[in-house]
Parts: sequence; C-alpha cells; structure tokens
Amino acid sequence: MSIIKLCFASLMSLVLSGCLGTHYYVLSTASTPLTLEPTKKMYVGVEKVKVPEYLFKREIAIAKSNSEVLFLSNGTWAEDLDASLTLRLIAFFQKKLQQPEVHAYPWECDSQPTQRIKVHVTRFIAQGGYVYLEASWKISHTQTKQDVSQLFATKVAIENESTSEIVSAMDKAFSQLENVIANAL
Repeated sequence: MSIIKLCFASLMSLVLSGCLGTHYYVLSTASTPLTLEPTKKMYVGVEKVKVPEYLFKREIAIAKSNSEVLFLSNGTWAEDLDASLTLRLIAFFQKKLQQPEVHAYPWECDSQPTQRIKVHVTRFIAQGGYVYLEASWKISHTQTKQDVSQLFATKVAIENESTSEIVSAMDKAFSQLENVIANAL
C-alpha cells in the first residue's frame, strides 16, 4: 500500500510542478496617463494593432541574435498580443482623453470616428539586456482628410533576462508609444 501512496505522491508532484512551471502574462492593462487632456468631443477609432509573426505564438520571444529568435518555455502570453495591445490603446486613450468614445474597428458607435489610429509594430522583443519596440503609427483625421504619420523606436533596459523583467520592460516600452500617439491626437 505504501508503494501506491509513494507513486501517487510522485505523480501529483510532477503534475503540480508542471502546472506551476509556466507563468502567464498580459500587456493589456492600460497604463495611467501622466497628464489628462481637457475633455474634447471627438470619436476615436483604433484599428487592430499589427504585430510581427513571432508575437502570434503564445510563448514570449527573445532574440538571441539579429536572426535567431528563442521562445521562453516558462512564460506564456495569456492573450493574443495584437488584440490585447489594441484593447490597451483604447483603454489608455479613454483615460487620457477623459471620454468613452474610443472604439475598435469596425466602429461600434453610431458616428464615424473623427480620428482613426493605425499602429504597426515591426519589432517588439528582448535582446542583449534591452527590450526593443519599433513601430509606425498614423492618425487620420477623417473630417479634414489630414494624416499624421511617424516612426517610433525605443529601448528599455532590463536588469536580468527573467521573463517577468522582460514583460515589465515591454510594458514600459508600450507605455511610451501610447503617450506619443495620445499627445499627437
């Protein structure tokens, strides 16, 4: 009977260690704006953020070199990054602009947006002690037909290459992008 208990205890230990070995991370919690804009009546539409293919995997990616990407086995995204970054932008703009009229494409409001935002992330990865975020963004003013487009690049230092430190640096990098776009609105 004791051998059965020992086998059961060993099996449970393996199951629990396997379950506890993977940590799940999100980037969809919008950061708090440093400043708030005076309330203006505008409708903002945010198109789904485009991300590189390596961000479609659930494992968190790091770059070993400029041409080699590794996926961390102990860190998993709890959600699709393209969708979660879009929701994060929407929530951040709602806070920053102090209004709820920020919607995802396709527009979920009766009115067409006065500003349409597109973000295309081209690089978002840890490499050599930094997290790099490179993106292009565009604000289209639908009434005036004027566009504002810019490139964005930042790097945020990470103290160690632990998964939680990498995710924290990614959060800081995306927060910088949010603020740049919001200040251009």
